[in-house]
Amino acid sequence: MSTNYGAVENALPALSTLLGERLSTAPAVREHHGHDESGFQTVPPDAVAFAHSTEEVSEIMQICARHKVPVIAYGTGTAIEGHVQALRGGVCIDLSQMDRILQVNQEDMDCTVQAGVTRLQLESHLRDTGLFFPVDPGANASLGGMAATSASGTNAVRYGTMKENVLSLRVVMADGRIIQTGTRAKKSSAGYDLTHLFIGSEGTLGIITEVTLRLHGLQEAISSAVCGFPSVDDAINMVILTIQSGIPVARIELLDALMMQAINRYSKMDYPEQPHLFLEFHGSEASVREQAEAVQGIASEFNGSDFTWTTRSEERNRLWKARHDAYPSALQLQPGTRAITTDVCVPISRLAECIRETRLDIDRASMPIVMLGHVGDGNFHLAILPHPDRPEDIDEAEALNHRLVRRALAMDGTCTGEHGIGQGKIQFLEEQNPEGVVLMRQIKQTLDPDNLLNPGKVLRMD
Repeated sequence: MSTNYGAVENALPALSTLLGERLSTAPAVREHHGHDESGFQTVPPDAVAFAHSTEEVSEIMQICARHKVPVIAYGTGTAIEGHVQALRGGVCIDLSQMDRILQVNQEDMDCTVQAGVTRLQLESHLRDTGLFFPVDPGANASLGGMAATSASGTNAVRYGTMKENVLSLRVVMADGRIIQTGTRAKKSSAGYDLTHLFIGSEGTLGIITEVTLRLHGLQEAISSAVCGFPSVDDAINMVILTIQSGIPVARIELLDALMMQAINRYSKMDYPEQPHLFLEFHGSEASVREQAEAVQGIASEFNGSDFTWTTRSEERNRLWKARHDAYPSALQLQPGTRAITTDVCVPISRLAECIRETRLDIDRASMPIVMLGHVGDGNFHLAILPHPDRPEDIDEAEALNHRLVRRALAMDGTCTGEHGIGQGKIQFLEEQNPEGVVLMRQIKQTLDPDNLLNPGKVLRMD
């Protein structure tokens, strides 16, 4: 594969003619686009192009392909595995101004949006339709970015991830061609599944510019619950029995004692500083009451205490806002740090064992580490908080992350449930699926022979 990249200066005149003031080489703009929410070093692009349409992205891509200039797609910069750093220089295409909701089809329960539309923007637009989009990664990410990283979040245990909720994509290829990967039909057996090829490809196979999403009907009733436990083991065993009992819980979120301490400080809450589960139930008024009571009974078997549940929207929103503020809450535990975040996912039957062994690592660590996760589907996260002035903390944090990932792989799990590979987990993808990586490289070489699309992410190509 070619790595003989051309000089960006050769592409700038044509890009400037196309975009005018929407092409920037200002240091502050480049710096902003050279990092995400990860702890990876900022690596700015040589220029930033602000696109307004699929056709414009295509023209930008054609110019860059002609001059062999690398291209990095950028949504909101909320990814956490080093997805957007311009490791080989080049042009960043900022899609945030592609923020139009193109159509909402209420009868068919789907919608089509430009890639820069954010999760909360769509939520607001759908407010009076009786429909909602369930994939909720916490951050107000762009929907194009969520598709590119195969995001999921708190609702995945019931509604699935982006993989289950994207019907079709519009994608600009490495040579500037525009393709549509599917239709609005709810199912299809027409050829290769191109939609799912691009979901999770992290901008390395093509640039997603439009997304057609599956929507869901708002539930008649929603109740949220919170319950404390004396140990993480008790909480996880409660989760496993709940899932095995077939109770259709919409959300089950674990927060360890240190995470609860951070949330109490940041969000002005007063929960006991012990492991907690946050839960949510969707359905009719009778069914959510039955679900909450059944889960309360299971919680009591595992020493759960202070189990409270509510259907009042104000109290529910306050609870879930605190959960979504977990990341900034955690950062307050070590001021000035950039957290090293990681996630793994294991079969639900191995979750307790994986977390138990990980807790031993956390107990031995010399720095604060919080654990939280979407444990209803076996996915949990660590936010490791190294001291900003101690390089040895970084080494310790990376060693702990390596042990965590290899522990998950040994339990038939995956190196990432929802964060993606980026530049941070390339080695672990190779360990997880060496034969599959060979095929992935062949696909990449076919679709992007000059390795122009987000080089240095997902796969080693040179």
